[in-house]
Amino acid sequence: MQRIAVAERPDWLATADRMGFTFHHQDGQKYWEEQAWYRFSLDEVERGIEEPSAELHAMCRDLVDAVVRSDTLMHRLAIPDDMRDVVAASWAAHAPSLYGRFDFAFDGTGPAKLLEYNADTPTSIFETALFQWQWLEDRIADGTLPADADQYNRLHDALKRRFATIFAPGSTVHFASVDDSVEDRQTVRYLEDVARQAGLDPAFVAIDRIGVDGDGAFVDGEDVLIAALFKLYPWEDMLREPYARELAATKTLFLEPAWKAVLSNKGILPLLWQRHRGHPNLLPAAFADDPAALAEIGAAHVRKPLFSREGWDIELVDGTTTAKGPEGGYGEEGHIVQALAPLPVFDGAHAVIGSWIVGDEAVALSVREDDGPITRDLARFVPHAILD
Repeated sequence: MQRIAVAERPDWLATADRMGFTFHHQDGQKYWEEQAWYRFSLDEVERGIEEPSAELHAMCRDLVDAVVRSDTLMHRLAIPDDMRDVVAASWAAHAPSLYGRFDFAFDGTGPAKLLEYNADTPTSIFETALFQWQWLEDRIADGTLPADADQYNRLHDALKRRFATIFAPGSTVHFASVDDSVEDRQTVRYLEDVARQAGLDPAFVAIDRIGVDGDGAFVDGEDVLIAALFKLYPWEDMLREPYARELAATKTLFLEPAWKAVLSNKGILPLLWQRHRGHPNLLPAAFADDPAALAEIGAAHVRKPLFSREGWDIELVDGTTTAKGPEGGYGEEGHIVQALAPLPVFDGAHAVIGSWIVGDEAVALSVREDDGPITRDLARFVPHAILD
């Protein structure tokens, strides 16, 4: 694994605009970074990322099966009392999953270490599936990369197949996000296009325009019944909304399903460690209120709220040095503590590996980098290629 400096494509901004990648800069900062790329060997990808991802995903599914059968574990993960049957019922009904993303600390020289599982509402999917693939094709065409360069990236085709597996041709699927978030709206717009390519009929509804009719069914802003809904909105929030009382009886199929409320919770990290202690891809982890378990973690650790996202309210302790992520108001639900696996640093950039799961298959890789040790919401996306 190497970070290689390179000149940008002279027309990359025009290409981004043509492809609908409108959030390549955010808040005046560059989000897409192509003045460098990450080089991987095929072995690093297959044995270092793809195989562990498939194994960890299977371990996670086994964990869901245990959690939904245990009121004690549901409580441990701060799933509301009156919503636990909703979560358990979605698992019992084999409600399908579309996608998720593992985040790893990995530098190519040792086992990838699981930092968290973004199993419910992971973003950076458009730039992974389409824009970095376009970068690869352009760089081969202009001679920057050799003709045999490849990329670990089956994400677009895998999503299309998954949509076609879940839904019958011609099915209407609603897609929802916060309407005034450019990144979220463009992410959902991309998934609408994938669904359309899979033979489905997508319809957008802003998350705050979803309502409930007189029969308790979810409807869009035009009072059209929502039979299936992809929502870029986290379950930990949905389960606490006023309309949550309607979830038990609804026939709406949700993507992601309610059982992803288990896997998107950082409480799975100590639970996985308890079940698979010493696994090479796991880090020692414990719930913050468990002093006996905390003893094995040591002075270098990361403290994380159960529901934190994009580095919010995360505290990293490395000896006498402490780094804190931005304040997001998380933590009331509880914390976990995880042994520190520092992100590798290339040219001053801290790089985190994203490994994408579609259905139950590991399919793609993405790299984001930040100036500091905690990956935040504006961490830069950097393309990659496979060269042996």
